[in-house]
Amino acid sequence: MIQSFFIWQKCWLYIRSTLQTVQQQQKKDRVALYGVLMVLLSAVLFSGKAVLAKLVYRQSSMSVSELLVLRMLFSLPFYVAMLLMQWQQHKRNATHQSFMRRSHVLPTILLGLLGYYISSFFDFWGLKHISAGLERVILFSYPTMVVLFGAWFFKEKIQRHQVLALLLSYAGIGVAFAADFDQPQTGNVWIGAAFIVGCAITFSLYVLFSGKLVPQVGVSKFTAVAMLSATTAIFLHYFVMGGAVQQLLSFSPQVYGYMLVDGRIYHSGTITAGISRA
Repeated sequence: MIQSFFIWQKCWLYIRSTLQTVQQQQKKDRVALYGVLMVLLSAVLFSGKAVLAKLVYRQSSMSVSELLVLRMLFSLPFYVAMLLMQWQQHKRNATHQSFMRRSHVLPTILLGLLGYYISSFFDFWGLKHISAGLERVILFSYPTMVVLFGAWFFKEKIQRHQVLALLLSYAGIGVAFAADFDQPQTGNVWIGAAFIVGCAITFSLYVLFSGKLVPQVGVSKFTAVAMLSATTAIFLHYFVMGGAVQQLLSFSPQVYGYMLVDGRIYHSGTITAGISRA
């Protein structure tokens, strides 16, 4: 009788442990699915940026620096508000820990400069020379670069299905690249493509390394600090190169309308949220 009791007890403990494991795995799967959906949403928002840039270039003689300053100027209040909300939440929690660890500050700033300052300049310089369609095809190869850089920097094994995805991605880029040469207005396709490849490389490095840092810093805090760092660098770049405030106020209302519907704020938030969960 006693032996039967212990046997049933062990069976029950095993079943309960199994159920807990299944529930934990399901929770992980849901979190991973949420991360994938966030990354996909960020890709959709990211793709619209090239079309808006082409419309702006068509409507005005705006330089790359002016375009980037206006984009960041419209999104600046949101990132400041995001950072202030994080600061207030930190004060309410009344913890003895610092708002942000010193070891996290510099990497977050550098990643912001890499992903949204350097990468953005490459992107919009490239869009001066190639079509929005080719830009999207080349730029959206950055997930394959994340895989390659992950194998290089972190010794992450490349799976067989990832190899197939890599081959298909670069074959598609080749087809799109050849098609753009048929367009009569694309005399600088090679230059434009080189800039977009530079954009894809820098953004893939941003995605790869931020994936290690975001879980430690937090999505909102990381996004705010990284984007404010990039915004500061873009403003400094513009004024150091001789830009004037008056020039930023001289464009048509339609151009400012394009800036308002730009998906920069939502893209930066969704890509960071996706990285932290995918």
